[in-house]
Amino acid sequence: MSLKAKHWQDPVNLVLGLWLAASPWVLSYATEPKPTANAVIMGVLVAILALLALFKVMAWEEWLSVAFGAWLAISPWVLGFSNLTMAMRNAVIVGIVVAVLALWALGTDKDIGGWWSEAT
Repeated sequence: MSLKAKHWQDPVNLVLGLWLAASPWVLSYATEPKPTANAVIMGVLVAILALLALFKVMAWEEWLSVAFGAWLAISPWVLGFSNLTMAMRNAVIVGIVVAVLALWALGTDKDIGGWWSEAT
């Protein structure tokens, strides 16, 4: 079993997930229950998916990362914390980056999708 990442996007998403889980304390919004729970839970889930993808890349992992990223991007409005600027910006930016990186991996890896990769 090799720890060599097939996609550079997966280690980046791992770091983003860890950042997201720690961000309520770093950005000082840990006293707010909804954005804190959202950041910690979603951060752990994003990190777990990225860690799994380091061992074996599967399309469902990337699609689930896209869904998690989309949720993060809309969660400030759904959960009602869009008025907390740091928490809102963090969720939206991390969500967009996670989703884009997962779509990038899906689009460029012909083993799991590869609609952007060259035909062979």
